[in-house]
Amino acid sequence: MPSVNRVTLIGHLGHDPELRYTPKGTPVANIRMATTTRWRDRDSEEPKERTEWHRVVLFGKRAETLAEHAKKGAQLYVEGSLQTRDWTDREGVKRYTTEVLGRTVLMLGKRADVGAPTAAEEAPAETAGEPELPEDDIPF
Repeated sequence: MPSVNRVTLIGHLGHDPELRYTPKGTPVANIRMATTTRWRDRDSEEPKERTEWHRVVLFGKRAETLAEHAKKGAQLYVEGSLQTRDWTDREGVKRYTTEVLGRTVLMLGKRADVGAPTAAEEAPAETAGEPELPEDDIPF
Protein backbone atom coordinates (compact mmCIF):
# COMPACT_ATOMS: atom_id res chain seq x y z
CA MET A 1 0.00 0.00 0.00
CA PRO A 2 1.47 3.42 -0.94
CA SER A 3 2.06 6.11 1.63
CA VAL A 4 2.46 9.89 1.56
CA ASN A 5 4.81 12.08 3.58
CA ARG A 6 4.08 15.62 2.48
CA VAL A 7 3.96 18.88 4.43
CA THR A 8 2.76 22.27 3.18
CA LEU A 9 3.19 25.33 5.40
CA ILE A 10 2.50 29.03 5.01
CA GLY A 11 3.75 30.98 7.97
CA HIS A 12 6.24 33.49 9.33
CA LEU A 13 9.88 33.15 10.34
CA GLY A 14 10.44 33.31 14.08
CA HIS A 15 14.08 34.39 13.63
CA ASP A 16 16.61 34.96 10.86
CA PRO A 17 17.66 31.72 9.13
CA GLU A 18 20.73 30.02 10.64
CA LEU A 19 23.15 29.02 7.88
CA ARG A 20 25.99 26.55 8.43
CA TYR A 21 27.97 24.16 6.26
CA THR A 22 28.54 20.42 6.52
CA PRO A 23 32.16 19.15 6.66
CA LYS A 24 31.88 18.51 2.90
CA GLY A 25 30.76 22.12 2.28
CA THR A 26 27.02 21.61 1.73
CA PRO A 27 24.99 24.63 2.91
CA VAL A 28 22.32 23.88 5.55
CA ALA A 29 19.77 26.42 6.77
CA ASN A 30 17.64 25.90 9.87
CA ILE A 31 14.53 27.97 10.38
CA ARG A 32 11.66 28.07 12.84
CA MET A 33 8.34 28.90 11.29
CA ALA A 34 5.08 29.84 13.01
CA THR A 35 1.65 28.97 11.66
CA THR A 36 -1.41 30.37 13.38
CA THR A 37 -4.95 28.99 13.33
CA ARG A 38 -7.78 31.36 14.21
CA TRP A 39 -11.38 30.52 15.03
CA ARG A 40 -14.36 31.79 16.98
CA ASP A 41 -15.39 29.92 20.15
CA ARG A 42 -18.81 28.27 19.67
CA ASP A 43 -20.07 29.08 23.15
CA SER A 44 -18.65 32.51 23.91
CA GLU A 45 -18.20 33.76 20.32
CA GLU A 46 -14.78 35.05 21.41
CA PRO A 47 -11.97 34.93 18.85
CA LYS A 48 -9.34 32.29 19.65
CA GLU A 49 -6.00 31.42 18.12
CA ARG A 50 -3.27 28.82 18.44
CA THR A 51 0.26 29.13 17.06
CA GLU A 52 2.30 26.07 16.13
CA TRP A 53 6.07 26.23 15.69
CA HIS A 54 7.78 24.12 13.02
CA ARG A 55 11.45 23.32 12.55
CA VAL A 56 12.44 23.38 8.89
CA VAL A 57 15.80 22.37 7.40
CA LEU A 58 16.93 23.28 3.88
CA PHE A 59 20.00 22.17 1.95
CA GLY A 60 22.06 23.48 -0.94
CA LYS A 61 21.35 26.60 -2.97
CA ARG A 62 17.87 27.09 -1.48
CA ALA A 63 19.47 27.22 1.99
CA GLU A 64 21.94 29.92 0.92
CA THR A 65 19.29 31.94 -0.93
CA LEU A 66 16.90 31.87 2.00
CA ALA A 67 19.61 32.81 4.49
CA GLU A 68 20.66 35.71 2.27
CA HIS A 69 17.20 37.16 1.63
CA ALA A 70 14.72 36.15 4.36
CA LYS A 71 14.60 37.83 7.75
CA LYS A 72 12.64 37.35 10.96
CA GLY A 73 8.93 37.94 10.33
CA ALA A 74 9.07 37.14 6.61
CA GLN A 75 6.16 35.10 5.27
CA LEU A 76 7.15 31.84 3.57
CA TYR A 77 5.53 28.98 1.69
CA VAL A 78 7.33 25.70 2.40
CA GLU A 79 6.70 22.25 0.91
CA GLY A 80 8.56 19.18 2.02
CA SER A 81 8.36 16.04 4.11
CA LEU A 82 8.65 15.13 7.78
CA GLN A 83 11.81 13.51 9.05
CA THR A 84 12.83 12.47 12.55
CA ARG A 85 16.48 12.47 13.59
CA ASP A 86 18.10 11.18 16.73
CA TRP A 87 21.40 11.92 18.43
CA THR A 88 23.07 11.48 21.78
CA ASP A 89 23.68 14.66 23.77
CA ARG A 90 26.76 15.44 25.88
CA GLU A 91 25.23 13.76 28.93
CA GLY A 92 24.68 10.54 26.97
CA VAL A 93 20.89 10.99 26.67
CA LYS A 94 19.34 9.96 23.36
CA ARG A 95 17.39 12.90 21.87
CA TYR A 96 14.91 13.09 18.98
CA THR A 97 13.62 15.90 16.83
CA THR A 98 11.04 15.95 14.06
CA GLU A 99 11.43 18.57 11.37
CA VAL A 100 10.30 19.45 7.88
CA LEU A 101 12.82 18.71 5.15
CA GLY A 102 12.05 21.67 2.88
CA ARG A 103 12.15 20.96 -0.84
CA THR A 104 10.25 24.02 -2.15
CA VAL A 105 10.46 27.45 -0.54
CA LEU A 106 8.84 30.64 -1.78
CA MET A 107 9.12 34.01 -0.12
CA LEU A 108 5.69 35.64 0.08
CA GLY A 109 4.54 39.10 1.00
CA LYS A 110 5.82 42.49 0.02
CA ARG A 111 9.35 42.88 -1.25
CA ALA A 112 10.24 45.13 1.70
CA ASP A 113 9.01 42.43 4.13
CA VAL A 114 11.52 39.82 3.01
CA GLY A 115 14.37 41.91 1.68
CA ALA A 116 14.26 40.10 -1.66
CA PRO A 117 12.07 39.73 -4.71
CA THR A 118 8.94 37.61 -4.39
CA ALA A 119 8.82 34.35 -6.34
CA ALA A 120 6.95 35.99 -9.22
CA GLU A 121 9.50 38.80 -9.46
CA GLU A 122 12.40 36.33 -9.47
CA ALA A 123 11.07 34.31 -12.40
CA PRO A 124 13.01 34.72 -15.64
CA ALA A 125 11.18 36.52 -18.44
CA GLU A 126 10.52 33.25 -20.35
CA THR A 127 8.68 31.67 -17.42
CA ALA A 128 7.20 34.73 -15.74
CA GLY A 129 3.77 34.15 -17.27
CA GLU A 130 1.76 33.02 -20.24
CA PRO A 131 2.91 34.23 -23.66
CA GLU A 132 0.82 37.00 -25.09
CA LEU A 133 -1.59 35.66 -27.71
CA PRO A 134 -3.68 37.67 -30.13
CA GLU A 135 -7.40 37.46 -29.23
CA ASP A 136 -8.02 35.33 -32.35
CA ASP A 137 -5.69 32.61 -30.98
CA ILE A 138 -7.41 32.22 -27.59
CA PRO A 139 -9.15 28.81 -27.65
CA PHE A 140 -12.34 29.82 -25.78
